[in-house]
Amino acid sequence: MTQDLHSDTSRDHQPPFTRGQQDSGNAKVIYILYLVSLVVGITALVGLVMAYVYRSEGDDWLKAHYRWQIRTFWIGLLYTFSGIFLSGIGIGFLILLFAVVWFIVRCVKGLQRLERHEPPANLNSWLF
Repeated sequence: MTQDLHSDTSRDHQPPFTRGQQDSGNAKVIYILYLVSLVVGITALVGLVMAYVYRSEGDDWLKAHYRWQIRTFWIGLLYTFSGIFLSGIGIGFLILLFAVVWFIVRCVKGLQRLERHEPPANLNSWLF
C-alpha cells in the first residue's frame, strides 16, 4: 500500500516535458509557419524573426535547426527571386516550382529530425 502511494506522488512531481521537448516547440512552430507561408506569405517572416531570436538557445542540435531554418528562408528567397527574374524567358516557372518543392521537402525533413532530437543532415547544403 505504501509503495503504491509513493509511486503515485512521484509521478505528480515530474515535469510533463523534458527541457529538450519544451525548447523544440519553438523550432516546430517555425517549421509550421514556414509551411503555412506557402498560402499566407507573411508567416515566413515571423518564422525568420523567431529563428533569429531563438538561435542561441537550447542544445547544439536545436541551434542547428535554427540555423537550418534561417538558411532555408534566405536560400528559398534567392531561388524565388531567380525564378521571378527568369520567368520572362520561360525557365523561371520551373525554378519557382523547384523552389516550392525544395522548401516543402526541407521543412518536412527538418521536422522529422526535430522530432528525433537530431540536428538536420547536411547543415550547410543548399539542396536538401
